[in-house]
Amino acid sequence: MLTVKTELLEALRTALEDLLPGAGAKAAFESPKVAAHGDLATTAAMQLAKPFKLNPRQLAENLCTSLRSTPAFQTWVDALDIAGPGFINIKLKPAAKQQVVRSVLAQTTRYGSQVDNGQRMLVEFVSANPTGPLHVGHGRQAALGDAICNLFTTQGWRVHREFYYNDAGVQIQTLTTSTQLRAQGFKPGDSCWPTDPDNPASKAFYNGDYIQDIANDFLAKKTVKADDREFTASGDVQDLESIRQFAVAYLRNEQDKDLQAFNLKFDEYYLESSLYTSGRVDAAVSKLIANGKTYEQDGALWLKSTDYGDDKDRVMRKKDGTYTYFVPDVAYHIAKWERGYSKVINIQGTDHHGTIARVRAGLQAADVGIPQGYPDYVLHTMVRVVKGGEEVKISKRAGSYVTLRDLIEWTSKDAVRFFLLSRKPDTEYTFDVDLAVAKNNDNPVYYVQYAHARICSVLASWGGDAATLAQVDLSALDSPQAHALMLLLAKYPDMLSAAAEGFAPHDVTFYLRELAACYHSYYDAERILVDDEAVKLARLALVAATAQVLHNGLAVLGVSAPQKM
Repeated sequence: MLTVKTELLEALRTALEDLLPGAGAKAAFESPKVAAHGDLATTAAMQLAKPFKLNPRQLAENLCTSLRSTPAFQTWVDALDIAGPGFINIKLKPAAKQQVVRSVLAQTTRYGSQVDNGQRMLVEFVSANPTGPLHVGHGRQAALGDAICNLFTTQGWRVHREFYYNDAGVQIQTLTTSTQLRAQGFKPGDSCWPTDPDNPASKAFYNGDYIQDIANDFLAKKTVKADDREFTASGDVQDLESIRQFAVAYLRNEQDKDLQAFNLKFDEYYLESSLYTSGRVDAAVSKLIANGKTYEQDGALWLKSTDYGDDKDRVMRKKDGTYTYFVPDVAYHIAKWERGYSKVINIQGTDHHGTIARVRAGLQAADVGIPQGYPDYVLHTMVRVVKGGEEVKISKRAGSYVTLRDLIEWTSKDAVRFFLLSRKPDTEYTFDVDLAVAKNNDNPVYYVQYAHARICSVLASWGGDAATLAQVDLSALDSPQAHALMLLLAKYPDMLSAAAEGFAPHDVTFYLRELAACYHSYYDAERILVDDEAVKLARLALVAATAQVLHNGLAVLGVSAPQKM
């Protein structure tokens, strides 16, 4: 049906241009609010009437007359109706709706995808410092980032997945000292165990059992290997540099295991420390100073970020000579731009909201050709975990939070991905562990996967060659339930495009749940394996196309499409 819609859209554009030169750009279709009113609709007459000083109803009638004379509308359209002041409803012929089945079966996994557009983009996500296991917030970010990468891949972008982390900051020093104390035989609660001097009641150091595991392996002089580094411990508890290197490599290896359990792999790991050692931070600061975008006050160096819409100027270099955290971010994004990424998306927690204005201000002040609004941000809230009706807040392994691996082990990779993508990123979300393992229609991932498995079971019972279904006569697909299913299949490509544009993988979960429900309704309304061969093959072709779209959509989310359940 995508080809049908393209032909009809071109006919609409031409008709508008003939009636009102310059109006062709208003050619667009939408779905009628009431399905019974039609399959497609256009508001072009209503939008154009006022600027051209015409009666919208009369313009709609003139447009319909013009459209009825076009080959595309004669071939694919059953009726054109005008509603209200100029709203045009379009009812398609059955053959037009049936074309989507052929398109899906011909294109298979490529259905809904666009051709390579030659553009490169970088998505930075997770980016957890190696100080502990990944928590469920990182899991939400991992699911979001990977799904957004998959969405843009379907739209023809060449996508680069990047993980950015600090391997030498204050948190890493805290990790190092925590590991050293454990290696020396101390534990949290001992009199020597450090606390935050500004808040003695809170523990400043890392207290999880995983710190003891690191210390034990360090004393055993083990070698640990992560995707981006490898290190062998010296075993000397006074060798802080060896402890630091080993602890970072150990926890990077742990994070790799978390990501492997999530079936996620990054193209590159980028170190914050490299921005300093390569001179990129100093170069970025020098650009800002040379451009007159900074000033000295109270012994600190300030960025004139209010010149670019920030609510106040920001300190870049503190009195002690160290840089504030947004300065390496500016240097990092200049590096992204210089590496050729015209589009960049950062997936971060909502606590990073204040970073956006100052990073963008720094990039504009650097004046290196970066467009305004670069980079794009997707901010997400944290996740509450409920198990047995009660909130779970602590993991023994991590010491203070539920880890991503805990959640996967309690449920499954598929459930974690689907659930964490089932709401808008900036909305609060409660992950119900009991619901995620339930095998019923209340569990959304089970409901969608079951629809796919149910179709596979029907195809297996038939036992024929599925490849032959792309050529069968589809005229028997004439019931309201079949038409509803075909129209929904036809919406998949536009849904993908809109979801990518809006950084909204939750739209894919909504669509898949709707498609699964539509299939279940069709299955309940019509037997598929009937005696009439022509009817049977047509219905098999429809459900095979439905299975393919379910498979494609689940793949965007990083969720499997099982053939048996």
